[in-house]
Amino acid sequence: MQNSARSATKVLIVDDHPVVLSGCRSLFASDNSVKIEEATDAKSGHRAYFARKPDVTVIDIKLPDVSGFELMRRIRKDDPGARIIMFSMNDDPAFVVRAIEMGAQGYVSKGDDPRMLVRAVRKVAAGENFISPQLAEAVTFSGASIKANPASLMTARELEILRLLGRGDKIVEVADALEISYKTVANTTSLLKQKLGAKNHSDLIRIAVEMGLG
Repeated sequence: MQNSARSATKVLIVDDHPVVLSGCRSLFASDNSVKIEEATDAKSGHRAYFARKPDVTVIDIKLPDVSGFELMRRIRKDDPGARIIMFSMNDDPAFVVRAIEMGAQGYVSKGDDPRMLVRAVRKVAAGENFISPQLAEAVTFSGASIKANPASLMTARELEILRLLGRGDKIVEVADALEISYKTVANTTSLLKQKLGAKNHSDLIRIAVEMGLG
């Protein structure tokens, strides 16, 4: 990569934490070959992606509107070639596997050395894949626990609905956020209760919170 604005690698960071955004800017501040763009939620992130056409998009899983998983799904629906890195405090191997299954080219934990994100961006920009070594090792040796994790039982849509319910959204609010019908959310909620053994709606919310989704 040459040090010119024209050939700079454009990186879109989607995260609602000012400290994280500031940290990312600092990480790449001395590198003229990288240009940072920012968004603070999924809606603005989706808009920025198609307006800026970044080479790499770094997405936090927990966003204030819909999740990073849902944002990735929406971006890849319109641009299957999107290069995406999930950047999260959640280092559960089941979520790493889910991200890769959904098409992410990278996964970095916010608990990692910050330089790990720099490595990930460079690798993914070059067309390669990258998972933090510690996470890759955890995934490799966590086959049984991944299968036992409730998240492995759910589709991406089910996981997103459960997350929104877990943070306190009503069914109608979930439907609006995901742009699907009330009936679809209600039916999925009933199915989730069966899958997860939830006795009632409150129990389902409890499970979501225990999974770190709320």
